[in-house]
Amino acid sequence: MLKKHWQFLSSVFAFADILIIAVSWTIAYHIRFSGLWWENIRVNPLSKQYLIILVPILILWPFIFKNMGLYKQRRISSIITEVFDVSKASTLAMIILVSTTYFIRKDEYSRLVFFYFWIISIILLSVERFILREFLRSFRQKGYNFRLVLIVGAGDLGVRVLKKVKSSPWSGLKVVGLIDDNITKGEVIEGHKVIGKTKNIRNIIKEYEVDQVFVALPVQAYKRLTYVVNSLSDETVTVRIVPDLYQTMTLNAGIEDFDGMPLINLTESPMYGWSVIVKRLSDILVASIALLLTSPLLLLISIIIKLTSSGPIVFKQKRYGLDGKEIKVYKFRTMSVSEDGEQVLQATKSDPRVTPFGAFLRKTSLDELPQFLNVLQGRMSVVGPRPHAVIHNEEYKKIVKSYMLRHKVKPGITGWAQVNGWRGETNTLEKIEKRVEHDLYYIENWSVWLDIKIMWLTIWKGFIHKHAY
Repeated sequence: MLKKHWQFLSSVFAFADILIIAVSWTIAYHIRFSGLWWENIRVNPLSKQYLIILVPILILWPFIFKNMGLYKQRRISSIITEVFDVSKASTLAMIILVSTTYFIRKDEYSRLVFFYFWIISIILLSVERFILREFLRSFRQKGYNFRLVLIVGAGDLGVRVLKKVKSSPWSGLKVVGLIDDNITKGEVIEGHKVIGKTKNIRNIIKEYEVDQVFVALPVQAYKRLTYVVNSLSDETVTVRIVPDLYQTMTLNAGIEDFDGMPLINLTESPMYGWSVIVKRLSDILVASIALLLTSPLLLLISIIIKLTSSGPIVFKQKRYGLDGKEIKVYKFRTMSVSEDGEQVLQATKSDPRVTPFGAFLRKTSLDELPQFLNVLQGRMSVVGPRPHAVIHNEEYKKIVKSYMLRHKVKPGITGWAQVNGWRGETNTLEKIEKRVEHDLYYIENWSVWLDIKIMWLTIWKGFIHKHAY
């Protein structure tokens, strides 16, 4: 529903951005070749080569902006955040543009034009987007283009709907109040009053000039739900039913149409269509480069392991992969034992099983390097939820809600939980819950850019960690 409200406005933002980008490129060109544009009343048009390159620029910039979330609902955001996001997206687009023109080398372009364009576009785009957003905010604050909403049900489900509406000012929805048969009239919930009972719903709609009714009743209140729907059958208000299943929607939940039949998805993987192909190609590329660059290091580590302790160089452990299917994960052996079965004890601080060289490998995460082979095999991804030993998986799924949803994507060598500090020993319920929370956040918000961000953070702060025993 929010997408419907935002669809037109996001198009306005995109169109305005395209105009600003074209103007910025033109200004940069004239500053470079004609001096400051206001010094010359007569302005020469862009040369052919600078006019041609404007076409891919007008495609690249909106594409980057869209993928970096600049056309999503911003809701409540500061001016600084807005400018920072525009600058970040513009810089990435500029790096791609400069790199492309450098390698193609078909035409020579002035570096000053690119520099001027980068600075001018960031300034003008920031000003333009700030003006548009402030205009929309003031437009809403003056009471224009609002839809008045009545929420039927003041229980947990109704309160969640109320909070959603309040946190989505861009939707143009304004709650007039709630009605509930089990709560006293006049009671205040989240800043809004209970204004009556369901039997008075028709009068309430007329009194408050309600445009939309959100019915948020639990399954047990089926009779009341039926009464409300029947009562409003001859009213012009828009009626929306919030299913009680909303409480259990956890992972990429949504509604689909199956040949005219609505289906409610409670859990769904984001990996489908082009997402699967893009993810797989990026995995192959990154894993191949990583193995090529670290091949001398892999050889050196193998030799040291063989010389300093008895046993295999590589340790293979059974873990759960995509869709909960069992896979074998490779790691450099860091212990004097190779445990894999019904009794697998996690490594702890000063664990006697860990060899001296193994402690170094674990501390620096170098023991994970063989998992790039798992990535090439298709069993793992470079980025994804870290896989746990099978026995730990069976234990955690009994005590942590939604734990197995981690397996809706391939496990990864690094992940969102790891770069946020949730790695190492999971000796408390809070630690495993936090890890799962971050893993599910990654799955719900997956994008190529998030993968790049996680890989970048892993390089800078993810290899060495105080909890990696």
